[in-house]
Amino acid sequence: MIELEYKKSISKALIAFLVVVSLFFVVKLFSEWKVMGAMGSMNSNTITLSGHGEVQAVPDIANVYFTVESSKSTQKESSDEVNTKVKSVLDFLKSSDVAEKDIKTEGYDSYPKYSRATPCPLYYSESGIMPPCNGGESKIIGYTVSQRVTVKIRKVDDVSVIIDGINKIGVTNMSGPSFSVDDEDGLKAEARKKAIDDAREKAEVLAKDLGVRLGRIANFNESGGGYYPMYDGGMEVKNMAMTESTPSELPKGENTINANVSITYEIR
Repeated sequence: MIELEYKKSISKALIAFLVVVSLFFVVKLFSEWKVMGAMGSMNSNTITLSGHGEVQAVPDIANVYFTVESSKSTQKESSDEVNTKVKSVLDFLKSSDVAEKDIKTEGYDSYPKYSRATPCPLYYSESGIMPPCNGGESKIIGYTVSQRVTVKIRKVDDVSVIIDGINKIGVTNMSGPSFSVDDEDGLKAEARKKAIDDAREKAEVLAKDLGVRLGRIANFNESGGGYYPMYDGGMEVKNMAMTESTPSELPKGENTINANVSITYEIR
């Protein structure tokens, strides 16, 4: 009797286990069907179209880059000359309404200059033995100090005046201006919308030609595109002797922001 009851208990436990396992797989299968229903069948008929959009904008920011460098017999002399010129440039920029936050030091370098060692002779003696040569020792003959600075100019109409003013102070190297747009993210969003509209229009035309209807979007991808500045003016100055000169003409032109998208539609 006890053995029979034991067998009944085992059977009930086994049945209960099988029921739980079955329910687990049913729920899992239902969830997968639901997900596939939300995403669309992998075997759905689809069409994929690409779209392109672009926006032009007049630059409202100009970046210029300059270096002040000095080579003197002592590190202090070189540093003092660089510091004096940089201070003069900073004072000029502030007087030209350039904010401190838009002036950034990109690097400051200081290193010694060495004399060349005496080269050893490249020949053998009559005995066939290379004569001894110490070659001499390199000695420090001076120091070079340089400071690299980036300036962001928000009043682009003042770019030529500011560049000329910096040059007159006596910088060693200058490059720029590179023109850009401050609200680049907003322009990218506008270009992306144009690209999406372009892809949708192409898809509607193709669907009409095929005699089908567009369904929901199965996939979206954005690639390529980006920001393309178009420089109509620029300058690079190296080791110039600064004298009175005609103000620079620096047309800023337009910048183009591009967006490219690819959209896959289900068709019915």
